[in-house]
Amino acid sequence: MKAFADKLIDVTERHAGEISEQWCKAVRTNPRTPSYHLLTQDQCVLSAVEFCDNLRRIYFSEKPYTEVHEYFRKYAEERIKEKISLDEAVYALIMIRRHIWLFADSQALVVTGVDLQQCVETINKTIRIFDYGIYDIIQTYQRMK
Repeated sequence: MKAFADKLIDVTERHAGEISEQWCKAVRTNPRTPSYHLLTQDQCVLSAVEFCDNLRRIYFSEKPYTEVHEYFRKYAEERIKEKISLDEAVYALIMIRRHIWLFADSQALVVTGVDLQQCVETINKTIRIFDYGIYDIIQTYQRMK
């Protein structure tokens, strides 16, 4: 699994700016994320680039749940400061996950059957990270009410 995950994260890091720009354009025009429409392009892109830059640390951490909790608590606190509602913060996070996978898919990272198996395992772990992250975001929003 690590080989494919490394490839995915390498691509994400190398193309963080491009992925972030695409995500920003989507989130700033999506009717489900109106608060993001008010952010500047720079604020929006920086948020996504920061996520891409932290993905490797979170994914390969010896204590992934600790890393997930710390990162997503900070993510939530930043969104609260930006006056982003909980539903929009969660939806924007789902959108960044989707943009990372769409970009990776466009890079044809899956070539062999082994790649496909590792891809499925990587997707499953990534989804777990996001699920735990969403839970931490919700807890942080409730705590900071």
